[in-house]
This record gives sequence, structure tokens and C-alpha cells, in this order.
Amino acid sequence: MKQLFTAEVIERLVLEDGQTTLVLGRNDIVTPLAQDRARELGLTLIYPEGDDRDVPAWSAAHQTASRSAAHPLHTSPTNAPDADDELEARVRAAVVKVLGLQAASEAAQLAPKVEHVDGRRTKLAPFPFDIQRPEMDVRLKDVITAKHGSPMSAGFMSLHKGQFPWTFDYDEIEYIIEGELHIITDQGTVVGLPGDVIFIPKGSNIQFATPSWAKFLYVTYPADWSG
Repeated sequence: MKQLFTAEVIERLVLEDGQTTLVLGRNDIVTPLAQDRARELGLTLIYPEGDDRDVPAWSAAHQTASRSAAHPLHTSPTNAPDADDELEARVRAAVVKVLGLQAASEAAQLAPKVEHVDGRRTKLAPFPFDIQRPEMDVRLKDVITAKHGSPMSAGFMSLHKGQFPWTFDYDEIEYIIEGELHIITDQGTVVGLPGDVIFIPKGSNIQFATPSWAKFLYVTYPADWSG
């Protein structure tokens, strides 16, 4: 079975397992950085007989071997003419594999999971946009966003007596929880009472309004409705 030895693997073998030698299989791959780390930690790499692989000239392992060859008390192995090219191809393949595994791992970490929001304990913050209606005390809280891996967002909104204009560049659904919510359009007014659902399509110009008080759950698509 082919194995890939990275610098991290070398460190684990030496620092955690206490190994001083590593016997490699003919198809095993040792990255240049792993070979450098093995030299630094005193780990001897034992290659199969006849295996004359080498490391790229830019690596510290190659430079150390070159200096040893120049010294009369040291010798260095004879390299096959295409050893560097062969090793480079192996390393490239190994890097692609590692990056693929890393990407898969990151994707798994970002995969959406079931989220629970306690709406009874959710505190709403002042509406983050200036609507010139302070007496309405408009409040809002996003509870599900793109950060949760969702293509939609959801949150709670409340407002007191009055009305203010709003333009939608996203789709939104409202579920009225308390009070009475009015959505005023050029075609008329839609009145939402507790338990009602209202859909507002993208591109709509409306007035959010209430004769007294309203609190509702909104669901928007896409999730980044606020830009």
C-alpha cells in the first residue's frame, strides 16, 4: 500500500512514537519538507534497495547532501538522471491528493447542521437602518444566517404603531406571531393576524405598518438580505 509521509507525519513518528528509523516501501512518497524534517529530528530514512530517488534542489535536504558530497569525509548517492522529475511528479500527485482531502475536510466542517433557536429568549436589537420613525421602536434579530450554511435567513421583527417604506431586493415570508401587521402596496393593504403567513416577492415596494403593535418571524431568500 502506498503511503504519503509529510513533515507532520515525520514529527509524529519521532516526537510521539520515538522512532529513529523509518523503513519505506518502494511506492511510498516522502515530501521534500518531510525529508528535511527527518534530517532535523535525526530520523533515518531507509529506502528499498535500488531506490535512488532524490529531492528537489531547492530543499534543505538536497543542499545538505550537496555540501556532504563536497567534503572528502562524506559521500552521497549517485542519482538516476530522471530522479528529480520522477519525485516531482510523485510530490505533485501527493499534494493534489492532500489538498483534496483537506478541501473535503473543510467542506464537512462547513456542512449545515440542524440549528435550534429559543424564540422566547431571543432579544431584539434596534433596527439597523434609519427609517426616520423613532416612535415606532422597530426592532430586529437575525437568528439564522449564511454563517449557519443556510441559503435562507430567518429572524424576528417587531414594531409599534406607525408605518415606514421598504423596498425588497430579495424574497421574504412573514409569519405573524403577535399583534396586527399591515403590508401596504399599490394594489391595496394585506392584513396579517397571529398565525397568518404573508409572502412578499423580490422587487416589491411596500409600507410596513401596524395600528398598534406587531411581532413576526421573517424568512428571506437569499440569506444575505441586508447586503
